[in-house]
Amino acid sequence: QVQLVESGGGLVQAGGSLRLSCAASGSIFRINAMGWYRQAPGKQRELVATITSGGSTNYADSVKGRFTISRDNAKNTVYLQMNSLKAEDTAVYYCNYRGWSGAGQYEYWGQGTQVTVSS
Repeated sequence: QVQLVESGGGLVQAGGSLRLSCAASGSIFRINAMGWYRQAPGKQRELVATITSGGSTNYADSVKGRFTISRDNAKNTVYLQMNSLKAEDTAVYYCNYRGWSGAGQYEYWGQGTQVTVSS
């Protein structure tokens, strides 16, 4: 089992910045990917950004150039720096952890943190 603890959400004005953090603990996989997804009211959960244990990143087109994902492997923590926030970034942001072993792929989710951008 992997436990995920998120922090950093809140209320910010449009154009402002927030930084989300997610710390993983428990049975950490050597090969893994961590990332952020978000879900706005009435919409499906969508990918925001992911980063592998090797440092490869992937971003949704809607956040490219504004959001930066990074990780500290020693702390098993992933960060999402969100700049130039827009009202449409308002959503619950969920931390995601995927691990791979000889037994297959495992996936875990955080409890979610609210990000509200006022226009």
